Amino acid sequence: MISPAYVHTMAPYNSEMNRRIYAGAATLSDEQRRADRGLFWKSLHGTLSHLMWGDRHWMSRLDGWPANTVDQKGSADMFRDFSDMHAERLKADGRIEDLTNRIDQAWLDCDLVWFSGTMNKELRRPKL
Repeated sequence: MISPAYVHTMAPYNSEMNRRIYAGAATLSDEQRRADRGLFWKSLHGTLSHLMWGDRHWMSRLDGWPANTVDQKGSADMFRDFSDMHAERLKADGRIEDLTNRIDQAWLDCDLVWFSGTMNKELRRPKL
C-alpha cells in the first residue's frame, strides 16, 4: 500500500540510485554511452534521456512541471550533452523529493486529473 511514509522513503532511494547510475555512466566515454546496446532506447545515453523525459512527463501531471517539448519518440535525443542531462537529473531528483515531502494522505486520496494529448481528452484516475 502506498502511504506518505512509503513515498517519503522511496524518493531519496530513487535519488541515490540515480546518483549511482550516473556515477557509473560518467566513467564511460561519450562514444560508449551512445553505442547501440540493443536496449529499447538503443544506448545508455538514450535510455537515461528517456527516463528524464518520463519523470518530466509524470511530474507535469503530479506537480505542475512544464510539459516536455519533445514527444516520446524523440525522448532518447532530448539531451545532447551528458553533463547537461546529469545536472538536470540532480535538479529533478531534488524537486521530486520536495514534492514527496509535501505529500500527505489527503493528497494521495485525491484523483489525478490530466489532459492526455494522445487521447485528446481529460483523464481522471485514482492516485492509489
